[in-house]
Amino acid sequence: MKVGKVVFIGAGPGDPELLTVKAKNVLEEADVVLYAGSLVNPQVLKWARKDAEIIDTSRLTLEEIADIMIKRAKEGKLVARLKSGDFSIYGALMEEIWALEDAGIPYELIPGITAAIAAASVLGIELTLPKISQTLIITRASAAVPMEGSIKDYAPHLLKGASMAIYTGVHLIDKVVRELKEGGVPDDMPV
Repeated sequence: MKVGKVVFIGAGPGDPELLTVKAKNVLEEADVVLYAGSLVNPQVLKWARKDAEIIDTSRLTLEEIADIMIKRAKEGKLVARLKSGDFSIYGALMEEIWALEDAGIPYELIPGITAAIAAASVLGIELTLPKISQTLIITRASAAVPMEGSIKDYAPHLLKGASMAIYTGVHLIDKVVRELKEGGVPDDMPV
């Protein structure tokens, strides 16, 4: 029995043309494509084979997603698992990898363009700049997920020349601003 493979693909910041060439190549070959319809731009699916099985995982549990990947790979299929952004940052990647490892399913990782990097490109800025910022802090705001510390704990680093990319913060912008101010960030700090 030939065992297939699961390829995790970072779908990038939303623009389907910001997929890597490697990611596009896998999508063109994959028998099955699992994607989070609530997070991944569906236009990315234009690269998928016309006869590929397309599965929106937005309403599935982690266990259900893992079961589908394992079953299809055991059928000898190439499975593309599209994840939003760069799955190495807040991507719930490890839980899916552990399930594949436990089942003996081979996998590959193709990173996506990180939203912080894409945002810097759109703004035409560098996230580090000599004599201004040599450190980049990537953190997140959260209302529901328990976190060790808060944004205000990292705010003092901004006063020492660090840059900060705050993920999942737009819906909590008032909280983010309050925590930055509590951490000592002045009102005139460039954002």
